[in-house]
Amino acid sequence: MALSSRRDAPQPPDFSFLKRLARDQLIYLLEQLPGKKDLFIEADLMSPLDRIANVSTLKQHEVDKLYKLENKPIVSTCNQLCFLIRPRIQTVKWIAEIVNTDKAAGRLRGYKIIFCPQKFYACEIVLEEQGVYGDVSTDEWAFYLLPLDDDIISLELPEIFRDNFLEGNQRWITTASKSLHLLNSLYGPFLKVYGIGRSAKMTYDMWRDLVEDGEQKTQQPEIGNVFLIDRDVDFVTPLCSQVVYEGLVDDTFRIKCGSVEFSPEVSSSDKSVKVMLNSQDKVFSEIRNEHFSNVFGFLSQKARNLQTAYDKRCGMDIKQMKNFVSQELKGLKQEHRLLSLHIGASESIMKKKTKQDFQELLKTEHSLLEGFEIRECITYIEEHINRQVSMIDSLRLLCLLSLTENGLLPKDYRSLKAQYLQSYGTEHLLTFANLRQLGLLVEQNPGETLTAMESKVGKLVNDRTAGKLTDAFSSLAKKSNFRALSKKLALVPKSGEEYDLRTPRDMAYIFSGAYIPLSCKLIEQVLERGGWTGLEEVTRLLNGNEFVATAGSSEEVKPRSDSQNTILVMFLGGCTYSEISALRFLGKERGYRFIIVTTAITNSARLLEALLDS
Repeated sequence: MALSSRRDAPQPPDFSFLKRLARDQLIYLLEQLPGKKDLFIEADLMSPLDRIANVSTLKQHEVDKLYKLENKPIVSTCNQLCFLIRPRIQTVKWIAEIVNTDKAAGRLRGYKIIFCPQKFYACEIVLEEQGVYGDVSTDEWAFYLLPLDDDIISLELPEIFRDNFLEGNQRWITTASKSLHLLNSLYGPFLKVYGIGRSAKMTYDMWRDLVEDGEQKTQQPEIGNVFLIDRDVDFVTPLCSQVVYEGLVDDTFRIKCGSVEFSPEVSSSDKSVKVMLNSQDKVFSEIRNEHFSNVFGFLSQKARNLQTAYDKRCGMDIKQMKNFVSQELKGLKQEHRLLSLHIGASESIMKKKTKQDFQELLKTEHSLLEGFEIRECITYIEEHINRQVSMIDSLRLLCLLSLTENGLLPKDYRSLKAQYLQSYGTEHLLTFANLRQLGLLVEQNPGETLTAMESKVGKLVNDRTAGKLTDAFSSLAKKSNFRALSKKLALVPKSGEEYDLRTPRDMAYIFSGAYIPLSCKLIEQVLERGGWTGLEEVTRLLNGNEFVATAGSSEEVKPRSDSQNTILVMFLGGCTYSEISALRFLGKERGYRFIIVTTAITNSARLLEALLDS
């Protein structure tokens, strides 16, 4: 049942130093406000902070009370207030209001704002406009990277997806490039950097500027090659239903900062139980990348093995029993507890998926990916919408239909859009505009936008120049081209062939053998070819922006084979647990160790929720 291994992959670098670095910097910033202080923490920073510095650590550095920042009047009586926040204008306005309220009441306090991971000029402008710039000290907690596991690092910045890809706000490119620079400084120098996507290219260019401006160090690299990939290069993968265990746990219970809260139904107790999901969990580490159909068989075998281990007690003498209790019993009890939780989680997932007619849903998705029985798929989507099964799932199926068919026929688009708005509310009109802008849900109206563009350009330049500009705009148009890409990269295995999910032969197993994720297939192809040579037609269909660059100086440092086979993949805009499982499989097959760095862990629900406007 375990994934086959052809070559031993190198051990991953020790990323625990990233946590120590972040903790030490936070302590230093807190000590810049000497004396007792109350700390207000923004909600989405509480979980990352808990992984870095616990309450007792904060108390040791004169933090009196901790509050969750809730944008309402505060009750603190402390004379010093410290705010740990994201650089958001609304939050800064709320803090300015607190300062002005205190000033009007004649109360003198000390105020410090710590922006994480960086402060933006717009936030300082707000403080100035509100008249409190001189009353508040500001600083940055350059907490860029949170190690979630041995091979997963997250920036924990889900807003990057909407800001960057929908709104065109590129302020987070600096954050991405600085996080890459930090990894290069600690675990590099990197040897080669491959990338695809506009944001990936911008991140690389900004990172190179940081490298050239900084002090050059000669050290033995621990990470050899780097991939930078934009999320909009592959939207199909995050819109497919996850069927590997870790992905299903995330979809069902929401994994947050590497931990999950199992409900009393799962834990078989009176209260919820919080569990860290990483390679330290012996049960989870063996099933996290498995197709869900294999999980119950593994858990049953594990239960039998545990029972056998417990049964060893029978017939032991006193000395053997003593050794058993001191050396094995604690580990067995811990494993038993985790096994019980994962069995409960699996049962809960099964109940939910059965209610949703999960098999029928998967069949529709696979038909869309293969391009078969499209009219039947549209009928299924219409029923899904009209029965109001799930607002997000209905939207997901619509987007998957559009992406795989390179847009919808106008009559289908209008009909499905009307049915969706009737079922879930006309307030979602703006959502459809967002999806259209990103190319996730569009009509097959070739030339409409370009014709309007041509008419404007034609007034300024001659026809010949206008034609050239039209070609340029055409290359930038948001098109899926999924069918052509699928054919060229063999993303969809031939139908009719039996696919053994117990002994998978390629990365398609993460989607029940129906589809190899485009993002992961690109990585595989580039590694095989040593670059983008031979993939010119593929990159053209993906709107280009691919690049390859030698990052480190091979003359100064001779890399070990371990570092050359340790590959860092950075997803700008989020990645899914399915993609992580696929890359782990590829690594075991080819002897690579993949380190996943992502702006956030995402899935279809989180990706679409970021685009909702109602």
